[in-house]
Amino acid sequence: MDIATIAGILAGFGLIVGTIVMGEGASTFVHLPSFMIVFGGSTAATLVNFPMDQVIATFKVAAKAFRKQETREVEAVQKFSELARMARRDGILTLDKQLKEIDDPFMRVGLEMAVDGTEPDTILDIMDTEITSLIERHKTGQGIFTSLGTYAPAFGMIGTLIGLVKMLGSLDDPSTIGPSMAIALITTFYGAVLGNLVYLPMAGKLKSKSASEVMFKQMMIEGVLAIQRGVHPKNIERKLLNYIAPKDRGIEEEEEEGPELIQPGGESGEEASV
Repeated sequence: MDIATIAGILAGFGLIVGTIVMGEGASTFVHLPSFMIVFGGSTAATLVNFPMDQVIATFKVAAKAFRKQETREVEAVQKFSELARMARRDGILTLDKQLKEIDDPFMRVGLEMAVDGTEPDTILDIMDTEITSLIERHKTGQGIFTSLGTYAPAFGMIGTLIGLVKMLGSLDDPSTIGPSMAIALITTFYGAVLGNLVYLPMAGKLKSKSASEVMFKQMMIEGVLAIQRGVHPKNIERKLLNYIAPKDRGIEEEEEEGPELIQPGGESGEEASV
């Protein structure tokens, strides 16, 4: 579970609700028709802008924003190091028996092509194409939430205009002007909250997670090509660790037979066994 996403949304709503409760007339901020105009209107406009299947798929993908991203990079570096040692010792064909133990389909397919003797340029082209397709799919999801965040305040303003028209139609009773104005403005309030606290931040979170996933896959491409070229395992480790933030490279020492990884903050040439 990604605590930051949940904490941010709850904190935002908590501050808003707390401010309302501390004042007077809190019930004025609860108006179902206004919420229906903002939420329903922004959703309807998004359906006009994007195909139905993409919108439905995006709401399913949105669950990723609430899941904690697994730190698989260090484990992947260790696996590439282990496979590189095997390939240098017994030949790259020996990796064929290890492929079924690899859970990540992207990494497994890349290593399968390397074992089959596929040209490096072909491997790079195929794996880069998959990354490009991934980026485009993610951009669609981000675009949908960005659209929702754009349309929500707009429909809030539409709801306000509707309320103002109704208010101006009953000016013969001055006592209704205050309550009518409050109801008219509440849709703008709902639109601003949904757009700036839910939709746009969700688009930003998905963009951040997409960037991390793309970098992880680029790291795997480098690992596959390095194994195919017969690069020394230690040099593979050094190169792949550059894709990992220094604070995430901490690896506990294990037996010397394990893959050797560079500890962050160490001097040049200093290595640690894992």
